[in-house]
Amino acid sequence: MPRKVIIDCDMGIDDAVALCMTLFDSRLEVIAVTATEGCVTADQANNNLQAIVSELDPDRYPRLGMASRTDDAPPVDTRFLYGEDGLGNAGFESSNRQRPIPADKLIIDLVRANPEEVTILCLGPLTNLARAFRRDPTLAAQIDRVIMTGGSLTARGNITPCAEFNFYFDPTSAQEIIKSRTTKILIPLDVTREVTFGMEVMDDLPKMESRIGYFLRQILPHTFRSHRQQLGQEAITLNDAVGALALLEPDLFKYEPLACDVETDGELTRGVLVVDQRVTPEWRPNLTVASSAPKEQLRQYIVDQLVTAGNASG
Repeated sequence: MPRKVIIDCDMGIDDAVALCMTLFDSRLEVIAVTATEGCVTADQANNNLQAIVSELDPDRYPRLGMASRTDDAPPVDTRFLYGEDGLGNAGFESSNRQRPIPADKLIIDLVRANPEEVTILCLGPLTNLARAFRRDPTLAAQIDRVIMTGGSLTARGNITPCAEFNFYFDPTSAQEIIKSRTTKILIPLDVTREVTFGMEVMDDLPKMESRIGYFLRQILPHTFRSHRQQLGQEAITLNDAVGALALLEPDLFKYEPLACDVETDGELTRGVLVVDQRVTPEWRPNLTVASSAPKEQLRQYIVDQLVTAGNASG
């Protein structure tokens, strides 16, 4: 029986790649895709959500949940890397939905309808899930598990010197989810940033005639150009694609139970993942964290998953 999944993401390029990997996998029943603010504004995330799912047009069409503005969001701008729309300025069109459903409400409704059956894959800031838990404090016990990308075990960041983007953007929600009483698996930046892709990966993508092959060739070239021009890097990372592998191929990762918290107020340390690694820890483990994974194997699995999805997408 396929595993019921809700995918919650902020609708950038690596989120789109993760959706390509998951929407056509027969092992999964993606019952919803929900948008959250993060690498793009809430309005742009909602446009991207509708555009991505429409472009990919999976046979099993998920329900869509809409993002709303995040309280106390910091001023961040990723357009220099990912384009004005977060999707490499691909210019995808989206249709306005007649009755948009807020993401947190949709999460609550679907988990209640399928108690202890739904896995939630969170690939962006944890705003929607935290809002759902606030609205229904019993919800955490009804979720099968939460898999999320975010944080850095070594406090080596990608948005500030010491913070990872998802946790930095909404540290209060990250803290609430980490402290919640649900089964939680974290794929931190330490693992995801090790998996890199050079321009040669374009030759390994699904055939151009497939929906996924065409879609990926619209969004990925911009990423390679911007990383080379803006950062001087020839390779890119696709953090959320690695996060999707934790759902699809969990045995690829080595895990550790860790006692964790998130800094919410620090002027220099907002969003930092704090781990109690003292000789005699005072905190109890509350999070399962991926500590390592074979990076070349992960890279090949992502490419293979995209090719398989491309064949299934027609």
